[in-house]
Amino acid sequence: MSPATRSGSTRKVAVVGVALSDCGRVDEATPYTLHAQAARRALADSGLSRDVIDGIASAGLGTLAPVEVAEYLGLRPRWVDSTSVGGATWEVMAAHAADAIAAGHANAVLLVYGSTARADIKARRRTSNLSFGARGPLQFEVPYGHSLIAKYAMAARRHMHEYGTTLEQLASVAVQARTNAATNPDAMFRDPITVDEVLDGPMIADPFTKLHCCIRSDGGCAVLLVAEDYVADCASEPVWVLGAGEHVSHTTMSEWDDFTVSPAAVSGRLAFGRAGVTPGEIDVAEIYDAFTYMTLVTLEDLGFCEKGEGGPFVEKGRLLRDGGLPTNTDGGGLSAQHPGMRGLFLLVEAVRQLRGQAGEGQVRRADGTLPELAVASGTGGWFCSSGTVVLGR
Repeated sequence: MSPATRSGSTRKVAVVGVALSDCGRVDEATPYTLHAQAARRALADSGLSRDVIDGIASAGLGTLAPVEVAEYLGLRPRWVDSTSVGGATWEVMAAHAADAIAAGHANAVLLVYGSTARADIKARRRTSNLSFGARGPLQFEVPYGHSLIAKYAMAARRHMHEYGTTLEQLASVAVQARTNAATNPDAMFRDPITVDEVLDGPMIADPFTKLHCCIRSDGGCAVLLVAEDYVADCASEPVWVLGAGEHVSHTTMSEWDDFTVSPAAVSGRLAFGRAGVTPGEIDVAEIYDAFTYMTLVTLEDLGFCEKGEGGPFVEKGRLLRDGGLPTNTDGGGLSAQHPGMRGLFLLVEAVRQLRGQAGEGQVRRADGTLPELAVASGTGGWFCSSGTVVLGR
C-alpha cells in the first residue's frame, strides 16, 4: 500500500509500532546495535515493511544525527528531525512527526534511540558529566560546580520551602515506581523498597539520596507513527496521537522565574487543549522521572492537582498500577531503565497500556476495561524543556 502524499490536507496520525531493544545491563552491544534492535522490533510490531518509512527522527548519537542512524538502518528518509532538548526530545519529535504526517510531508516516521550509558562507564569509555559544557550562558554557573543534579535539588528544596512538601512524600514516588517495576520483566530493579530505605540512602545532592535519583542503564527503543491510510494494513491496534505541545523556558537558573513551575505547565495545557480532553479524563500517565521531584511537580503542572498539592497527591499509593492515577507503570527511570534521554520509553509504555499489552503490569479502569487515554510528558535539561503528548484508542 502506498498512500498518496496529500500536501495541505490533514490526516489522522497513529502509533502502530513500539518496541524496546535489549535493556538494563548490555555489555556487548554498541548504541547503533540497540538502535537497530529497537527499530526492527518496532517494525515487526507494526506488521509493515520498512519500505514504508520515509521519515526518521533521532538524537544523541553520531556527529550528524539522524543521518548516521538512518544510514546504519539502511533508510533514505525524505523527512528528518534531530531536535535535541534532553529528555523531552522524543515527545517534541513525536509532535513534529505527527504534524508532518498530518500535512502530508511524510507518511511513516520512525523515532529511534539507543544508548550504552551504563556499559560505557563500566568499561571506562566515558566519565560521568559534571556539566553540559562551559560555553554560552552556562559559563556563569559551571565554575561554581553547579551540576545538573544540584539544580534539581535546589528546585526540590524550593518546593519544600514554599509548600511544605516533605522528604517522605518525595520518597513515596520512588517507592511506588519500584512497586510498579515489580511486574515489569524488563525493569532493571524490581525488589521492593520502603520510604525509610529511600531516606536512609547515601546523600547525592541534598535533599536527594541515591534512591531519589534515576538509575543508569543501557537500552533503546523505537516508535513508528503513520498516516491513517496505513492502519488497515497494520498487525497492531492503532493508538492515535490526539494532541501535543512543547515549551522551553530557560538555560541558566537565574533566568528561571519560578523553581516550582516546570515547562510542562505550558506543554501540558497545549497538548490537552489540542486533544480536546482534560487531565481528569486521563487513565494512565507516563512522566519523565530522573528525580522524584520531577514526577511530583510535573503532575501539578499538567493539572492533575493544584500547585503545591503534589506532595499530598502522590501519597497513599495514587501512582500505583491500581491507584487513582497509574503513573510510570513500567517502573520509570527510577527503577525500570534510564539510558539517557528516556522520553521515548514513555511513549512505548503508554502505547502498550492502551493496547492492553503490559502483562502483569496492565492497568484496568474501575469497570475492568482497558484504559482509553494516556499522557506522556518528557522533561529536558534541568526543567529547561518539556514535550507532552496525549494518546488515545
